[in-house]
Amino acid sequence: MDFFNRTGKMALGSRLRLLTAKFTDDAVKIYDLYNSNVSVKWFPVLFVLSDGSEKTITEIADEIGHSQPSVTKLTKEMAKAGLLNNNLKTSDKRRNMVSLSEDGQSVIDHIIQVQGIDVEAAIDGLIREANHNLWEAIAEWEFLLEQKSLFRRVQEQKKDRESKNVQIVPYSAMYQSAFKALNEEWISTYFEMEEADHKALDNPEDYILNKGGKILVALYQGEPVGVCALIKMENAPFDYEMAKMAVSPKVQGKSIGFLLGTAITDLATELGAAKIFLESNTVLKPAINLYHKLGFQKISGFPSPYKRCNIQMELNLPK
Repeated sequence: MDFFNRTGKMALGSRLRLLTAKFTDDAVKIYDLYNSNVSVKWFPVLFVLSDGSEKTITEIADEIGHSQPSVTKLTKEMAKAGLLNNNLKTSDKRRNMVSLSEDGQSVIDHIIQVQGIDVEAAIDGLIREANHNLWEAIAEWEFLLEQKSLFRRVQEQKKDRESKNVQIVPYSAMYQSAFKALNEEWISTYFEMEEADHKALDNPEDYILNKGGKILVALYQGEPVGVCALIKMENAPFDYEMAKMAVSPKVQGKSIGFLLGTAITDLATELGAAKIFLESNTVLKPAINLYHKLGFQKISGFPSPYKRCNIQMELNLPK
């Protein structure tokens, strides 16, 4: 179909709905062909009750993958048509027990034993004619989408595409105001600026760079939107501290924190470091998740210059 050739895979949902409509239209004709005298949409409920069992609305909804209100509506229609016994046992309609009436059992037996045999044979023939087994493909896609939804997959592609517009560059004096502003923004949002913050942010050359440390800056479309520092540690079981990581809220969701963290740990490895250290606060859940993703593990027992610190972590670097 030319429309879908032009839209490509972005119209997958529309194409599936069109295919579903074709199957539904034919299903109505098939039910008429066999004088089933039932609505196509009733089949899932008829089938799950075909073993003679009695089930609640909730149980039926869970089994056929419909919502409870949808199943409630279907069972009311089927009971009115004389296909169901609707046994009210509680005031909660979701707990109403339903089962097939004699007429309902007769209908589903006919569908399964006569109509179903011909439908199965017709679909098997269609599968043999096709280059791809749609039935197996649907099961495979259902499994894959259960593991990771289409929304999540698109979200990841969006991050990957946008991350290509990110550059990680070495610090220079032109980025001092951004280094300070980005850090002040997040610190002031959650905590209070402390003496150690002012030292590092007001004089990064003296406090970090001239002591053997490094600072990296993330640029998005040329604008500094993220920063992270490696501070050289002396007389400690760590070579460097990863500190002063900040990303502008304007660009969150573009994996900039991960790109910065990865670049900083790679830089530490290039500098010959074996282990790096960081301090944070567990209220910063996205940051803590990022550190775990980078491979940091929780430790404790080291003095901190920050009142806000309630978690310390380390990362062993590859040799």
